[in-house]
Order: sequence, then structure tokens, then C-alpha cells
Amino acid sequence: MQRDWYDEGSSNSVWGSRSKRFYRYFSDTIWHPLLSAIMTATSRSSVRLLFFLIFMFVGLLLSTRLLDASGSSIAENPSRSSVQTTKTVHIEPTITQVIPSKPPKIIEIPLKCSSGNLTRTCPADYYPKTFNIQDQEYVSDPPQECPEYFRWIHEDLKPWKETGITEDMVERAKKTANFRLVISNGRAYVETYQKSFQSRDVFTLWGILQLLRKYPGKVPDLDLMFDCVDWPVILKKYYQGPDAVAPPPLFRYCSDDSTLDIVFPDWSFWGWPEINIKPWGSLLKELNEGNTRSKWVDREPYAYWKGNPVVADTRMDLLKCNVSEKQDWNARVYAQDWFKESQQGFKQSDLASQYKIYIEGSAWSVSDKYILACDSVTFIVKPRYYDFFTRGLMPVHHYWPIKENDKCRSIKFAVDWGNTHKKKAQEIGKTASSFIQEELKMEKVYDYMFHLLTEYSKLLKYKPTIPEKAVELCSEAMVCGSKGFEKEFMMESMVKGPSSRATPCTMPPPYEPQALKSIIRRKTNSILQVEKWEKGYFENQHNKT
Repeated sequence: MQRDWYDEGSSNSVWGSRSKRFYRYFSDTIWHPLLSAIMTATSRSSVRLLFFLIFMFVGLLLSTRLLDASGSSIAENPSRSSVQTTKTVHIEPTITQVIPSKPPKIIEIPLKCSSGNLTRTCPADYYPKTFNIQDQEYVSDPPQECPEYFRWIHEDLKPWKETGITEDMVERAKKTANFRLVISNGRAYVETYQKSFQSRDVFTLWGILQLLRKYPGKVPDLDLMFDCVDWPVILKKYYQGPDAVAPPPLFRYCSDDSTLDIVFPDWSFWGWPEINIKPWGSLLKELNEGNTRSKWVDREPYAYWKGNPVVADTRMDLLKCNVSEKQDWNARVYAQDWFKESQQGFKQSDLASQYKIYIEGSAWSVSDKYILACDSVTFIVKPRYYDFFTRGLMPVHHYWPIKENDKCRSIKFAVDWGNTHKKKAQEIGKTASSFIQEELKMEKVYDYMFHLLTEYSKLLKYKPTIPEKAVELCSEAMVCGSKGFEKEFMMESMVKGPSSRATPCTMPPPYEPQALKSIIRRKTNSILQVEKWEKGYFENQHNKT
């Protein structure tokens, strides 16, 4: 007799009723006819044994189903039981970074230049004192290692490594400084001693304020003196020997091997309104676009320079290398009349298509970065001074060295060498241009400033305090009341908000003494090799005549 097991059992005992119904259904519909046939052929005791074995098999089958079902229930709600099962579980890969489903939220710090705030005063909350990268709702890239030239920061600060920097040392640097800068709790305070030439001090301070906007709360407290004049003044010879006092720390734009001035990025990275040079971030893009429009092989095969020659005797000497009726030194040199240019709107001063020769002025020149970015071979007349990044350049790799005391012949050989070694010459130009585009973009400039100021602050032996005559400085105080190119360049170079990276690039360690000697020796040998080639070149020409 077949029985319907679906209508039997209590709903309060789901698994028990189902097992009973399953057993009755299984025995009545499948096994009952088979047992009847067996009983006619075997004894009753054999049937009992067989029935017992069948009962055990069915019980085992039902137990397995119940375990599977209960295992699924535990997996869905682990708190219900601690029983482990052998059920296969597929584990998805662990996601360590949360990838947003929408574009990252960028934090911006707006300027508060309302009509009521043109008095150059700083709002109480013009940017946050601290900032966590998690606030920006995106996953930042891992920090990159800083460029190799950042290692010179350690060398520049080495004179104070053993003694540290006292407030008296800082005060002694006041003698030639244009201003004193104190950063306290993420805010800037400035005491001005004397106005700089043009807007050097203005745009230097503007750049420091943008650093505070880029890394709010991360720039440590510090106290420093800054000199905006070209020539370094802290002579090394006065601070040598066992009884010598520690030198005063003084920041400026360049230094040389005989001085201890601390080099810092120059004002023109944020613009030079007096001669209409745009902020570096914008100009770098234009220079790159100019490189793509004018390929190296299509350019005139001459060395080119245009600038103000009256600032230095070495530049006046360069004018002698221009083409004349008697001699062609493969150079095209032009004097730039900046006053006339200012009257005509600087229409002939487009740096995206100028400068192949770099030569110092009264000291170092800001033009080095523009020239190196032009995708052509840069001829560097033997320099005396260096700025913060040029020590990372290698002769014959990034540029071609030119003799200072024999410029014209040296330039002629350099051009002839390039015209007969076009592939190598083009490679030198590309290497320099790539260095400028990648290692000197504004992101790296700010990181250099950050690490230099951070390492400097570690040397201070006192807690900086705000000078009595200092005034607080912020972006609003500088830009809200400004006009013309000054305001335009400030707005163009303004950092809109905190960096999209969690931290600046990773600071490399100091040079080991032998490694530093090796770098200097390599540079010297490269220059000597070029001079040897040049000497052979003119000897061959003489023999031919």
C-alpha cells in the first residue's frame, strides 16, 4: 500500500517528520515488494538480518543529508553552532584597498577674498592645522622615492650636524637677510628687514605658503633667515679649524664650493611678473608642447643664446662668439633688452623656443631650468654656482660642458661634434628634458622644500617663537589686494588643497663619503674627456691647413 508522506508529521519537528516520512515512503514504495519476494525464498531469520542491514543503510543516508543541511545553516549563521563541517568553501581574494565607485573626492581650500577682506589680513581658519589622507575618500599611490639630487640636502646641512642650530646662530645670519620666517603650528610669520630686488621675496614667501596648503599640519615649527640676493656670502674659510665657530644658517637661491649658504628653490617657480615669466607648472607644459612642435632634427644646427649680457663680464665675452664677416663659431647670440620688451608686452621673449647655451649672470641664473627643458643639447659654460637641483646633472649625459676661458672655440667644437654624432646629441637633449619634466615638476619642488625644511628644523636646539615685529602671512594676505601679473601668477600657481598623496616622496639617505667622491670624480673625468676631444679636433684642423 502506497502512502502519501507529504501530509504526515508535525510542522514543529521539520527534520524529524521528514526523516520518518522519507523512511515510510522509501520502504512502502520500493522495498516492500522486494521483501515479499525474498520471504518466499529464505527463512524468517535471514529476512530479519537483511531488514536490519537495510535499516542501517537508510539511517546513514538520512544522517548525511541532515549534516549537509545543518552545515549550510551554520555557514549562514556561525553563531548558532561551533560544529565544523567538511563542506567546500570558496574564499574570495582579500581586498586590502577600497576602490571607490565614484571619482575621488578632492579637498579644496578656497581663498576668502570677499569684498570685505581686502586688507591683507589672515582668516582664523584659512586652512586646517592638520589633515589626514583618509579624509579625501580615495586610495593614494604608495610614496615614491625622491630624486637622487635630494641627497644634497644632507650635504648642505652638514655644517650643523654636530653642533645643532641655536637661536644665536640664526640671529647672526640677520646681517644680510631680507626676511625672517617663523612657522609655528602650521602658520607663517614674517619679519621683513629690507625689500628685495623686484618681487623675489614676495614670490618666495608665496611658494612657502603654498607648501603649507599642500601639506597642512605636516611642516614642522622652524625659524630661518632668507637672503634674496644672488651672491652667496657665508664663506667656508671663516668656519674651518678646531677653534672655529659654527656658521650662521642662511637660505638663498644658490651657493658654490667656497660658501655654506643653504640653497632653496627660486622665486620664478611661482612666476616672475616683472619679465612675464609664468609659473613653472604652466610653463613646463608649454615647453613640452613646444618640443613636440619642433623636432630636434628640424632645428637650426647652431648654438643659440638670448639674454641680458651687461650683468656679467662672462656674458659680454660670449657676444664675441656671434657670427661675423670674418668668423662663424656656430653660435647665434643675441642681447635681450628687457626694458624694451616690457614696453612691447614681452612678445619676443617666449622661453618655450629659446636658449641652447646656459651661461651664468652675476651669479647663478634662473634660466638653467628653461634651457635644459628645451629638448636640445644644452651647452653649459663652466659654472661656478649651483642651485638646488643642478648638482644632479652629469656632463655628457645631461649637458655638454663649455670652457669658460675659451668659449668660442669650445662652442664651435661642440656644435660640430653634435652635427656628426646626431643620435648621441639628440639623446643628451632628451635625457636633460626628461630630467626636467619628471624630476623637477612642481610636485618634486614642493617635496624638496618640505624635506629641506623638515631636516633643518630637526637641527634647531630651541623652540621657535614668533618675533615681536613679525606679521602673520597667508595666501589671502598676499593675493587679495594684488593686481596685474602679480595677482595673475599667484592665482595660477596657487595650491588648491592638500596633496593627493599620503606623504611626500621618501627622502634618500646621505651619501657615503666614497660614493660622493666617486660622483665628483666622474663629473671631472667627463669634462676632461671632452677637453681632450676638443684639443684633438683643433689639432687636426691645424694639420689640415
